[in-house]
Amino acid sequence: MPPLLPRSLHRLALRVAHRLRHVWRRLAKPQLRGVSVILRDPDGRVLFVRHAYGPPDWSLPGGGIARGEAPEAAARREMAEELGLTLGPVSELGTIEETISGAPHTAYLFLAEIDDAPVPDGREIVEVRFAMPDDPPQPVSGLAERRIGYLLKA
Repeated sequence: MPPLLPRSLHRLALRVAHRLRHVWRRLAKPQLRGVSVILRDPDGRVLFVRHAYGPPDWSLPGGGIARGEAPEAAARREMAEELGLTLGPVSELGTIEETISGAPHTAYLFLAEIDDAPVPDGREIVEVRFAMPDDPPQPVSGLAERRIGYLLKA
């Protein structure tokens, strides 16, 4: 099925939704759940992504967990939707309790080895880059730095 909106309009809608979501989180303080996936290539480099919305920082791929969805299933879905990747075995590195935009957030952190080249969807993810985990591209988000810390400790 072809997309309903051209990429440029879709990215604009994402930027507006991103700002509204921050306001909603600060006011309603819902309990949120999400996933982050550290994708590592055969050379030990980690995949960083840049979103079409929000700050221009490099981050890790991931996203929200749908109601009734298991965290690993959400990780697999997000990687397929945003990067065109079908993941093989994944391992859970940990669970992180944090606050994002004033709301409590539980992040499930996964690690997966990949051989295939990611293909950003061009709508939500506009750029990808591999880098060594101890030398991420700049500017890198604080969330990504904390999550990479889990990998470096493992």
